[in-house]
Amino acid sequence: MPENSSCASAGSCNKSSCEDCPSKTNPKSFLEAPNAASHIKYVIGVMSGKGGVGKSFVTASLAVAMANQGYKVGIMDADITGPSIPKMFGVSGEVVGTEEGMIPLTSENGIKIMSVNLLMEDPEAPVIWRGPVVAGVVKQFWNETVWGDLDYLFVDMPPGTGDVPLTVFQSLPLSGTVIVTSPQDLVSMIVKKAYNMAITMNIPVLGVVENFSYLKCPDCGKKITLFGESKIDSIAGELGVAVLGKLPLDSANAAKADSGIFHTVNTDELSAAVDVLKGLTE
Repeated sequence: MPENSSCASAGSCNKSSCEDCPSKTNPKSFLEAPNAASHIKYVIGVMSGKGGVGKSFVTASLAVAMANQGYKVGIMDADITGPSIPKMFGVSGEVVGTEEGMIPLTSENGIKIMSVNLLMEDPEAPVIWRGPVVAGVVKQFWNETVWGDLDYLFVDMPPGTGDVPLTVFQSLPLSGTVIVTSPQDLVSMIVKKAYNMAITMNIPVLGVVENFSYLKCPDCGKKITLFGESKIDSIAGELGVAVLGKLPLDSANAAKADSGIFHTVNTDELSAAVDVLKGLTE
């Protein structure tokens, strides 16, 4: 153990001496204080065990669904190296800084957005930063952004269980997390990795959203399961979490994202997620 450790038994630490160690009985909190001008009721992390499952799509859809219910909503684009939220909502330009902090940009339907793409002169320039730098930016998005009064702040995290998800779990006062997955054979392992990380960090798992669940035939309306039959109900039941929605493959939604009008996307399939989010208590 390092000589400058605050542990009373530094240098002779063993199992028995650690039982009464102050660092165990009073563990250090890594929570970051929010910006003084921000008053946020619920912070919701959106995560996935792997990439390519449409996590940003689900994050944006949840934000639109709650905004449509009349709530004040924001999105923190914590996927620093692969930001896509601003383009989906047609938000562009550089964020302005004031004495209070950075002012997020606002979508056409009133969703406040903060993303690294809004801090760069060239939004197409790659973000080639190491993990600690990326994690530092996420903290800045929390404590240096003037979010104002929000009912829900959705945090779009990068896939996996690395530096940024860990930073979000430790630094932000999450009310819960939503896990995004897809109907593939690997879904069990993927969902369980994300679930176990959240539980290990003492973050409630609000439920699971399955993306790419089916394709609806434009002629007969039949649901076609391109990626195989859904397994999410049995997996969610095994873990004791709710299925918050099964989202279809829909070219119209993709076109809206590409055109920057994602605020008009259909969110009917997320009615269960809306009910769970509305049921949160401070």
